[in-house]
Amino acid sequence: MRLNSYDEWSPLKEVIVGSALNYTSHERELSFELFFHDNIVRSEWYYPRLTTPGAPRLPGTTRTPIKQRYVEELIEDVEGIAKTLESLSVKVHRPLDVDPSTTEVRTPAWTASVVPPLNVRDNTLIVGDEIIETPPMIRSRYFETQLLKPVFAEYFRAGARWTVMPRPFMTDASFDLSYARSSASAGGPTEPISEPESSPYDVGFEMLFDGAQVLRLGRDLVANISTENHALAVNWLERHLEGRFRIHRVHRLSDSHIDSMVLALRPGTLLVRSPEVAEKLPVGLRSWDLIVPPPPERNNFPQYEDDDLVLTSLFIDLNVLSVGPDTVLVNEACPELVRTLERHRFTVVPVRHRHRRLFGGGFHCFTLDTVREGGPENYLD
Repeated sequence: MRLNSYDEWSPLKEVIVGSALNYTSHERELSFELFFHDNIVRSEWYYPRLTTPGAPRLPGTTRTPIKQRYVEELIEDVEGIAKTLESLSVKVHRPLDVDPSTTEVRTPAWTASVVPPLNVRDNTLIVGDEIIETPPMIRSRYFETQLLKPVFAEYFRAGARWTVMPRPFMTDASFDLSYARSSASAGGPTEPISEPESSPYDVGFEMLFDGAQVLRLGRDLVANISTENHALAVNWLERHLEGRFRIHRVHRLSDSHIDSMVLALRPGTLLVRSPEVAEKLPVGLRSWDLIVPPPPERNNFPQYEDDDLVLTSLFIDLNVLSVGPDTVLVNEACPELVRTLERHRFTVVPVRHRHRRLFGGGFHCFTLDTVREGGPENYLD
């Protein structure tokens, strides 16, 4: 089929499901700490600088190993997501797996450990018939979209547009630290970060932005901006998409991603974390019906050990995936959300996803919808 994905809810025909194979560790460095600033809940903070090519890496100072039993269970759950979607007549594409011999990514400015293409929503934005590779916010994921190339090339051959946004150097000076400095939330590096390490490749603030910062509503795109990095990227998107899409900016709805804050389940209906979230949305969305589920229970989640790095809030299960305007994939471990959606006459497909808090994503994050039936309708006027 030809690439066609304008919204979050119309009947889903084709999707990319991420891969968790050969996930071994988290790289604890500036970009990682800033990205997960709002949600990291472990107490032993440190601020490892970026590693320059050829420089020795101090053992244990930057990489946090992940227990392999968690990875094995994650792989089982991701495969279960793929099989569930196939059972619903959705064609599932998969990225290339990270080869176990590939342990690092390297640029002229730094090296970092590599992670598999699991949260495939993040580094790509699909708008209609166009693939847009976004400028990554985490160094370990710098080349992640390369692992999606076989799928993207297939759509390109069928007629899709394929664009890559400007690639950042991602030195310390690239990052706007204002959100992390001003945030009152628990989490984030406690060591002062006001004097980032200099690099010969410093060029000032750069575009850093994820596709999961965008809510797609036909011809309208709602983009969350929390830093100057995001603002630069949204300016680029607005100029690039001029005449085809309208960009609506919301500010500091979250640190970056908004798909555990608000998701459009069908025209006129939003799933939101709280009514306060809706107050920050564009005026045209404030009249939509709001579904606000009860707060999640802590016993919905596995109990982790002190050395396990938890990356998301308890609201991660709002990160659902719509297969159609009346059918939603929901974590089976979140009965409160299941019952809430059923009361609103949605068909809920419960799917197992145990370790979403350790790997930073739910069903929406782990998938990238490439073909839906919807088009560039106007839902806001």
